[in-house]
Amino acid sequence: MRRFLAPLAAPVTYSRWIHLISPMAPISVWLFISPGVPWEIALLAVPVGLLPVIRLGEGVQAQLLLTPGERSRSDATISVAPASTWGEKWRTVLWLELRLLLSLVVGVATVWLPATSVDAVMAASGSGTDHGGIFRLLEPHAWYVVLIPLPLLLLLALVVLCGRLATAAARRLLGPSRSERMSALEELTEQLLERNRIARELHDSIGHALTVAVVQAGAACTADDPEFTRRALTAIEETSRAALEDLERVLRVLREPGAPADRRPTLVSVEHLLDSARGSGVAVDAQVTGHLGHLPDALSREGYRILQESLTNALRHAGRVPVRVRIGVEKDHLELDVRNPLTAASPRSSRGHGLRGMRERAKLLGGSARVGPREGEWQVRVSLPLRHIG
Repeated sequence: MRRFLAPLAAPVTYSRWIHLISPMAPISVWLFISPGVPWEIALLAVPVGLLPVIRLGEGVQAQLLLTPGERSRSDATISVAPASTWGEKWRTVLWLELRLLLSLVVGVATVWLPATSVDAVMAASGSGTDHGGIFRLLEPHAWYVVLIPLPLLLLLALVVLCGRLATAAARRLLGPSRSERMSALEELTEQLLERNRIARELHDSIGHALTVAVVQAGAACTADDPEFTRRALTAIEETSRAALEDLERVLRVLREPGAPADRRPTLVSVEHLLDSARGSGVAVDAQVTGHLGHLPDALSREGYRILQESLTNALRHAGRVPVRVRIGVEKDHLELDVRNPLTAASPRSSRGHGLRGMRERAKLLGGSARVGPREGEWQVRVSLPLRHIG
């Protein structure tokens, strides 16, 4: 019983009712001008439905009233776009004809069935009917009172049935075309890629800042040197401020998708990143060959993040051990090589969010990343091609 009564409590049932009876307005006006079956309106729907903008208007109405839960969603089953092919135009014509038919059925039922309930009330009260109802030829009787809700229940069942039929037809006739589905899929893919990129950005930036802060704070607590403590606190402050700026930039992009993203750090500022690691007590032996300023922006940004994550892993897992960094800009590719000695705390697996993020960055740029233990050292070796990068 609950399953049969559930549609009566659903708001979509009544929004679909509005959608079903709304065409009765022009039909009623036409009947006032020309009584009889409104075949002329059915014929008029053919040239009207061939107009590209009609599919747009019908799609907006159908999505708003028939499937309100899908409104403004990229995976909506009813399209909101003008007709661009003859197939879409003729499907719109068929939709208009079906909508007029359903509107006529539901519109007549909406008037006639409640009137029948009124007739039952009058017949049960003994006052009789005089306007042609089905109780006109019957003698008034009190037991007619049990028949009063039946026409109303029949009306609601008809509305639910026709609403579902109209929704299924709208999805079939006004649904997105192949090109629209492809565009929606591309948009969803772009959104997923952007979310994945933002997750990597946050992991690399915030993870690096927290690791540096933890290492610096631990060193400052054990060191009996005010000058070292001052430098450690300064490094924590600078690193935390940079992380906050990164966090604010990412949150701005999330809050305002159309807002331009602020400039992200690149390998041009690699010395600042290396100084931050050195300030944590790590001996960094860095060697740079080639001109970092000539790298494409996209490659330089991703290279910076890969190097940042490599230094973060070295600080987090190996502690203050010597780290060797080699950055080479060759004719057609960029080479990044970061190594540090393996310790008891060093990871023995090349899995993890940060390591996976390195591989994803390299793969998106058409390059390769090799991460893991090698000859007593933990090595991150990344090769990124310069071609086709802009």
